[in-house]
Amino acid sequence: MKGKIIFFVTILFLFSSCQKSTLDKQPLDRVADNTVWNSIQGVNAVIAGCYSMMSVFENETPDKYVGIRPGVGWTIEAQVGVTLINNLTDECTWGMYPNWSNYRYSGITINGGLLEWWENSYVIIRQLNDFIARVPNTPIDAASKQSLIAEARFLRAFNYFSMVKRYGGVPIITRAQALTDPKDSLYPKRNSEKEVYDFVINEMNESYPNLPAVAVPGRASKYAALALLSRAALYAGSIAEYGTVQLNGLLGIPAAEAQAYYQKSYDASKIIMNDGVCGLYNVDADKAKNFRNIFLVKNNLEAIFVVEHNNKDMISEGGNGWYYDFMQGPMPNAWYNGNQNEPYLSFIASTFEKTDGTAPDLSTPTLTGRLWTDDSLWAGMEPRFFGSIYTNGTPWKGAPIDWHTALKVDGKYLTDPQGAYQGTPYLGLQAKKGGPYTGFGVLKYLDENHNNMTYGFNSSQDWLVFRFGEVLLNYAEAAFKLNKAGEALSAVNQIRARAGVAPRTAITFPLIQKERKVELAFEGERYWDLRRWRIANSVLTKRETGLRYIRDYASGKLELQVLQNADGGTNVNPVFESYNYYLPITKSRTQQNSNLVENPGYN
Repeated sequence: MKGKIIFFVTILFLFSSCQKSTLDKQPLDRVADNTVWNSIQGVNAVIAGCYSMMSVFENETPDKYVGIRPGVGWTIEAQVGVTLINNLTDECTWGMYPNWSNYRYSGITINGGLLEWWENSYVIIRQLNDFIARVPNTPIDAASKQSLIAEARFLRAFNYFSMVKRYGGVPIITRAQALTDPKDSLYPKRNSEKEVYDFVINEMNESYPNLPAVAVPGRASKYAALALLSRAALYAGSIAEYGTVQLNGLLGIPAAEAQAYYQKSYDASKIIMNDGVCGLYNVDADKAKNFRNIFLVKNNLEAIFVVEHNNKDMISEGGNGWYYDFMQGPMPNAWYNGNQNEPYLSFIASTFEKTDGTAPDLSTPTLTGRLWTDDSLWAGMEPRFFGSIYTNGTPWKGAPIDWHTALKVDGKYLTDPQGAYQGTPYLGLQAKKGGPYTGFGVLKYLDENHNNMTYGFNSSQDWLVFRFGEVLLNYAEAAFKLNKAGEALSAVNQIRARAGVAPRTAITFPLIQKERKVELAFEGERYWDLRRWRIANSVLTKRETGLRYIRDYASGKLELQVLQNADGGTNVNPVFESYNYYLPITKSRTQQNSNLVENPGYN
């Protein structure tokens, strides 16, 4: 690569030097052009480098790798960013890094800082634009050229989708800029939100036929492109239906166009469903185990596009492991770590059903009005609860998780972490981790065989960016919006049958929303769903609850206490203003490029 290009801000055009996997190569500005562009190996190295920088693939993690943005180091805060998106919702609260709650309680300001994907995105986009321009002139076969260009367009479109759902309209740049370009090219205006969504959708419509039906794991396939099209078009339909056109059309999409976008989402999902290459993972007779294995069994039928990991530390040669088990697992865990996502009792009560399809009674009077055995509290809950949540009594590494926060003896509550009565500890092992905690953790994606007693980036689960379960839910929502309620019901019931829950007999939009809420819990979808449906300002401004377990020594049973305001420990309600549906462009960016118009509400 000849030179480094400035776009809005000073950007170092570098690849990550942290990850030593097949998708991590040396910066190409240090390699001669004739080495890079004269062989299929060199061209593959370029696209591999682009994949390696896409930390946004891993649950919206913003700054995972060194070298993308100047001044960004390899910090723990960046590494545990994979848990951040869940903690911004009504799903979970914070574990080790409660300072992240500032965005929940103080709101989002013009200075930004939340889930940023701007500088990183444009660095990658520039590399992809250069790649798309150069590949036609390389001495590789025509079919490989066609597929590689389609793959680059997928990555570029994913970046633009990641930006438009954050900021609304952003500048669309489809060629690598040079410092000699006209000023209006180097400092472009924002395209409209509609134009960006249309760009993503059109790019995928044109690209998916040129991608392989079954790709190398970790790389884009025909169905990855269609899944992006399905998701992006569904979002655009929601923005048109529920959003508001602002800034002279820069933000928002006309309501009259909602149906057309729903149709595009429906059509893309339909192709994936009809082709039969992808499907629901439904192998294990134990439905809870089956649900867990969607996220643990590599290259299974449900996985459409993944970020690959192995069990080697990412800072070692050949390693591309990550930190998920160490950051999410229950005790025992080194340095009292883990439990970074702490699900709310209120989320569980409003989300999971019993296997017969009825709602469990998890009201405060019911929970606190009696003593419970370890098994009776969650009796009859649907398998997705047991496959998604760990709590007191959950089997873990050969023993039940013990989360009791006090031992009740003769009417007294004993809480000394080092104390015991007649051999029974005052506090369970999980409670000894200390607070804040809600009494729940995220079991989804956890590998029970992983050793969490040593710190290391060596978890091996692949992260599912797109899976067939989401495609069915996208299809159900789009079908319902297109007055195809029967098709929507069928898709939802396919999900429920795999989950081991009684089928629906009728379908409504709130029931589709609820199915997404339970099926996709803790997968990073909830935050964006609440935003695109324009209900975040009501859902995300409520206080949430947790649960305390107290062991009654005389009976051996559990006394329960409902913890109010378990979502951060402050005395104020969470904040989500109507203008927060768009993140700020920020002062620094508008100062560097005066052609960028700031989003409304930020001043």
